[in-house]
Amino acid sequence: MARIWEDLLTDVDRLVIEKGGYGKSRGLGKKPLLLIIDVQYNYVGENVPIEQQLDKWPSGGGANAWTAVGNIQRIRAAAKEAGVPVFQSRNVQKKTMSFDGFSTKTNRDQSKYLDGRPEAQIIKELEPGEDEMVIDKAYASVFYGTPLQSYLVKLGIDTIIIVGGSTSGCCRATAVDAVTRNYNVAMVEDAVYDRIQLSHKAALLDLWMKYCDVMDTQQILDYFKGLKG
Repeated sequence: MARIWEDLLTDVDRLVIEKGGYGKSRGLGKKPLLLIIDVQYNYVGENVPIEQQLDKWPSGGGANAWTAVGNIQRIRAAAKEAGVPVFQSRNVQKKTMSFDGFSTKTNRDQSKYLDGRPEAQIIKELEPGEDEMVIDKAYASVFYGTPLQSYLVKLGIDTIIIVGGSTSGCCRATAVDAVTRNYNVAMVEDAVYDRIQLSHKAALLDLWMKYCDVMDTQQILDYFKGLKG
């Protein structure tokens, strides 16, 4: 399939990738988990071009995020049909922003990112079901300072399918941490989103080259379907 980062590459970049043998697939296992990362109002925003919603949602992904949400809905439905566990994460701060590493790098109304605020909740289109675990985190990776690893061991998970946002932030950090822990990982290219398209494309390129598989929604749907065979 055509790769979203192709337009960024120079001829020298292409040569480096070819000669270095980058981008080889790790493959996926037989016991996957779907991890939906931070699909919250703060980070999704409104379904309009991103520049039209920045005053209200400075961290929102806009229309691109909502396109990804549609694919996430399809993937979640297929996961449940195949008996694949679904976890979601929320990036929230408890009572104070003192421990938020992001807040020191932005100029925005930080109170909207505190737990309990409606802006910090998962969007209703992906409201977690009774069978979904929700993990709250305060840093980029879903592994950092959370019980995620313990849950994965208990469930016997060997593969993590990552969707949500942002591509270059929490999704990338989680993917690298997962690969470091020897999980098979797939980042779903059309089910992740970012505020900056350069960041989105570069993160996917980097992950594809060195860390994990980068797949599309249809490939994941086919993978889930194959688990039932």
